[in-house]
Amino acid sequence: MEESRQRLEGGPLNAALANEIGKLMADFTGRGATRSRAFLYQDMVVCLLENGATRAEANLIAAGRSELVRLQRDAIQRAMEPQLIDLVERLTGRTVRTFLSGTSTPGEDSVEVLVLEPDLPAE
Repeated sequence: MEESRQRLEGGPLNAALANEIGKLMADFTGRGATRSRAFLYQDMVVCLLENGATRAEANLIAAGRSELVRLQRDAIQRAMEPQLIDLVERLTGRTVRTFLSGTSTPGEDSVEVLVLEPDLPAE
């Protein structure tokens, strides 16, 4: 028997992606971004997480140690990669091919980009 679940599309899908990616980041860092936006465009999911630096990261940056924040953020983003891929695949119904991630030098903003396998039309 085929499962007949409706998939989210458009704005509701984008909102679900932003909310769930933001929550996952908050679960990993102890603080979420104050604003997150996401969109699916063709074979790409992009999520921008704004103002997400923790107090510890802000203190390291103030002490001139922003390189430590970037290293820590990269390690966190790699640690959450399997969960991030799972949630994007669940919400989009598509397979993630590549995960890319980056953090601004001050550590306040980050971006998560997931490249999806092409969406082949149903035969």
